[in-house]
Amino acid sequence: MKPSIPKGTRDFSPTEVANRTYIINTIKESFQTFGFQPIETPSFENSATLMGKYGEEGDRLIFKILNSGDFLKKADEKLLSNKNSLKVTSQISEKALRYDLTVPFARYVVQHQNEITFPFKRYQIQPVWRADRPQKGRFREFFQCDADVVGSESLWQEVDFIQLYDAVFTKLGLSGTTIKINNRKILSGIAEVIGAKDKLIDFTVALDKLDKIGQEKVETEMLSKGISSDAIKKVQPLFSFNGTNSENLDALATMLQASEEGTKGVEELRFIINSIKELGLKTANLEIDVTLARGLNYYTGAIFEVAAPEGVKMGSIGGGGRYDDLTGIFGLKDVSGVGVSFGLDRIYLVLEELDLFKKVDNPKPKIVFLNFDASNDFTKMKAIKFLREHGIKAEFYPDLGESNKQQKKQWKYVSSRAIEFVVSGVENDDFILKNMISGEQLNCSLSDLLEKLK
Repeated sequence: MKPSIPKGTRDFSPTEVANRTYIINTIKESFQTFGFQPIETPSFENSATLMGKYGEEGDRLIFKILNSGDFLKKADEKLLSNKNSLKVTSQISEKALRYDLTVPFARYVVQHQNEITFPFKRYQIQPVWRADRPQKGRFREFFQCDADVVGSESLWQEVDFIQLYDAVFTKLGLSGTTIKINNRKILSGIAEVIGAKDKLIDFTVALDKLDKIGQEKVETEMLSKGISSDAIKKVQPLFSFNGTNSENLDALATMLQASEEGTKGVEELRFIINSIKELGLKTANLEIDVTLARGLNYYTGAIFEVAAPEGVKMGSIGGGGRYDDLTGIFGLKDVSGVGVSFGLDRIYLVLEELDLFKKVDNPKPKIVFLNFDASNDFTKMKAIKFLREHGIKAEFYPDLGESNKQQKKQWKYVSSRAIEFVVSGVENDDFILKNMISGEQLNCSLSDLLEKLK
């Protein structure tokens, strides 16, 4: 049987790992510049921690882990015979792979609340898993790079996150990204004024799909969820909302003047927009998108989504928002938080499409000692040890090459890995050093060798 990997997962070559590391390090440096601290949480959590936190669609995409041993032993026979998979799952699976990093972070904050100094700024870069249908830019196993602040209600945090997005994408060379922003209070206000307040979740989940499935299918989904055609007619102006950020804010203020919550959302959005206008962004654009809903139930204030530069066909490459009581689901009330996520895998695909990985070096030794004569092995190995102790990446070709064919194989190895320097032999305690770029060859002592390589 030919070996394979599950759909929606990938192997990564050395070059791909180097490129991914470049992205991660760029994001990590910016996280630290903005004052965030790193944490890590387990790859799987108790099912009770995850289930019910992402809405019905999110729960469906959570990978469940079967209990160890005879997992059917405690299962209800009637449920098994009726093939009631939804109800039997809780009896045979007590753990699940994490769906994102936000809910595990909320669990972490509650569990370690006495050790944390608030406001607590954390970043986390780890893999997550979703039982989704694989497609371009959408995988079943992928990395998230998250930054969150909990314990602060200040809108300056939202302003800071927009600047963080701008800083990271500028460093990566992705000028022209668009940071879309909305506010869940505005969406709640819209649902209220159109008479669909009791259908808020169905309304936002459908609205969030506008750019994926189009207006007609969004309206069909809303109708199927019990939202009246009259309410849908009132919301139609949102589908073609355009103008400057200031004009859109004024239009929203007029539309939502009868809703206290909606009006508050407009005020919050106006503060963020005006603050960024005053501070400025390097390369990103900030744009109000009133159809942006981010279908997760825990968002309560500002919501973000980052679109790749124009011309690149890719879904969002970042997103997040404000959640006023996420820790409340674990018993810690009134701890407000806000956070964003960077989509590492999608960012990778965008950088690849735009040919922005030219600067990334694949990890390799600076010098390789070839192996044509076994009598000098220890001299070479001692030199390699000395160079490594002085921070030089050095490597010894392990297999002896006495024949012409074997020696050609070693030179091919050097060429294929684009090694800069080679020691081809030792003469009277001097090393025969060749610069593979210039072609220059000379004999030098170990101390001279170190100076050349530095």
